[in-house]
Amino acid sequence: MAIVAPSLLSADFLRLEAACTMINQSEAEWFHLDVMDGRFVPNISFGLPIVQAIRKATKKVCDVHLMIVEPEKYIQAFKEAGADVLSVHVEASTHLHRTLQQIRSLGMKAGVAINPHTPLSAIEEVIEETDVFCLMSVNPGFGGQKFIPLTLEKISRLKDMILKKHASALIEIDGGVTLENAGSIVKAGADVLVAGNTVFGSTDPLSTIAQLKNG
Repeated sequence: MAIVAPSLLSADFLRLEAACTMINQSEAEWFHLDVMDGRFVPNISFGLPIVQAIRKATKKVCDVHLMIVEPEKYIQAFKEAGADVLSVHVEASTHLHRTLQQIRSLGMKAGVAINPHTPLSAIEEVIEETDVFCLMSVNPGFGGQKFIPLTLEKISRLKDMILKKHASALIEIDGGVTLENAGSIVKAGADVLVAGNTVFGSTDPLSTIAQLKNG
């Protein structure tokens, strides 16, 4: 049974309070919050004030995904804003090991996000320092993209790497998750499903979240 993390990027920003209420009432365990800077990815989303507002609206896990350059400069600020899980991109982190240690030292779960083209060898040396691996199953920056099929094989390989190290990192899949492919993604070894359009584009988001969670 997967953890479901609805992505607020796909919510109606004029009705964020209603979106938070819906997620609070649902079977979803996490709120997925995408922070984009327009430099690391070709889009700008939201920043600290929105994370602070969401934190006040829920007791569920705030899963903050930093799609920004120099993420190490903002770790303390996102801790103070209320992040429970903080993920940085391997492609944006020159000193990834140090950054993960810093995140953990502040009491957050340390996450590493990895783009579709980046080989798993880039994260092999930090498996034991990582709590969540966020595999991008689309090219980051925009919601509503289609799932990249090769991700399934990448999930399986990463799961093997984690098990061989006797580590406990979760595998999170971000991008193109639907009711049709969620079962295959979980079967491949994923633990957390990020779902944006699938949830917020649904006529019955509570039912959709339940279906994603229970396969």
